[in-house]
Parts: sequence; C-alpha cells; structure tokens
Amino acid sequence: MTRDILIPHDDIVAKIEELAEQISSDYSGKEPILIGILNGVIFFFSELVMKLRIPTRIDFIRAASYGSSMTSSGAIRFVKDVELPLKGEDVILIEDIVDTGLTLCHIVEHLKSKEPASLKICALIDKAERRERAVTVDYCGFQVLAGFLVGFGLDYDEKYRYLPDICVLR
Repeated sequence: MTRDILIPHDDIVAKIEELAEQISSDYSGKEPILIGILNGVIFFFSELVMKLRIPTRIDFIRAASYGSSMTSSGAIRFVKDVELPLKGEDVILIEDIVDTGLTLCHIVEHLKSKEPASLKICALIDKAERRERAVTVDYCGFQVLAGFLVGFGLDYDEKYRYLPDICVLR
C-alpha cells in the first residue's frame, strides 16, 4: 500500500490551535470534561488539551467497530467506559474522525444517558459524505471528501498511527 500526504503536520497543528481557541472562548469560566474516544484520538486529544486556556478534566471511552477492515462493521461494542460522573457537567466528546456516524451516535446516546448539562462534539476530521447516521460536529478541524486516512493517530489495522501527517492510503 502507498500513502499520499493529504494534510501536512503544520496544518494540523494550526487547526488544533484554532479549535482550542474557539473551545476556550466558548467555555470561558467553565471547566468542561473532555472525553476522548480511544485509540486514534490520543494524538489530537493531547495536542488540543495542551493548547486550551481553560481548566478541564479528562476521561476516555473506547468503542470498536472496524477491526481489521477498511469499512465499518456496523457492530459497535464498548471496550472502556468513562469513569468520571457526567451528571450536570459540560462535556466535549473528542473524536479523531467522524465517518459513518454509527459509532459516534452510539457513544453520544450512551453519554446522554448519564445526564450531562451539555454535550458537544469536536472532531479533527469530518467525512460527512459517508454519513449513515446524522451527527452534528460542533468543532470541526477538516472536512475530507474521500479516501481511507492514516497518520496522526488514524490507523489501518493498528498501522500508520505514528505518521505526523494525515495521509490517504491507496
């Protein structure tokens, strides 16, 4: 397989700074809980948290739907749940890529059952054209039309996460 750079690392960092500024402004005077969706989000999540100008608490959730395939299986299973209590809290769900929306919708429904005061979604990549379930991305880094993406935490069968750029796998 070959890979072509789609979004260079410097552009990713600049976009994360913009997202951090917007979130910091929107949540000024508040202390939201940021929930990262493992595993791919760790690069984006850590960069975003370090650029915020507001206090936050962090937690993680893990759901799986891809396995070793380049397409979602559609079957979502939770591997790790959040540990912080969310009732009455402002929550921002952080995702690396929103594709079909199936996994994210499942996670959102699960988190809403914990009765947060608010729940917003921040995603580095939005591939809306592949959407099977409606998802509102409140804070969006990049909209990408097509291609299987790897790098900056995104993987194919646990490979390529280490790449500093976001690349299209061919």
